[in-house]
Amino acid sequence: MSSLRKGLEKVEVGLKWDPSPIGSPPHDLDLVAATYTREDPQGAPAYVVHFDSRSPDGTIVLNRDSRNGQGFGFDEVMTLELERLGPQYARVVVGVVLQQNEQGAERPKAFWNVESTAVRIRAGYTDLSQHDLSAVAAHSATTVAEFTRDVDGEWSFHEVVRGFDGDLTAFTAAMGSL
Repeated sequence: MSSLRKGLEKVEVGLKWDPSPIGSPPHDLDLVAATYTREDPQGAPAYVVHFDSRSPDGTIVLNRDSRNGQGFGFDEVMTLELERLGPQYARVVVGVVLQQNEQGAERPKAFWNVESTAVRIRAGYTDLSQHDLSAVAAHSATTVAEFTRDVDGEWSFHEVVRGFDGDLTAFTAAMGSL
């Protein structure tokens, strides 16, 4: 590796949060990864990985999925084996989406409704990024990372925290342009 942020091979993204108060509906946050081709790096994703799915070639896998935030450590964990991605892929965007609506409302909950959120992105034992979602607290979805492949095939990490409001379908359609 030429630096901590360049020449990445395998990355782990972890997400954690506190369960909702007793008697309240559970908070369900999900990690989402969208992969983009070299020909259309800002357009529609070639494929999306989220709950109950993995990439067609097995290079992006949701190892742990939580529907309520209960557990120790990071509740959701996604592994991205960037070095194994086909050469046609030049960009991967990772985000977090809050799945349910506010009680009695048509709009999605916002991150400020969820206690103790944290996102950690690491390569091996090296943390590339670690933060809470306070910068996007008013939103229901956010991008958290962008991985790009240069002309030499080396993958780089960029922390990209941008809030979004909408459901999973709208978010995944917009992730590439955020």
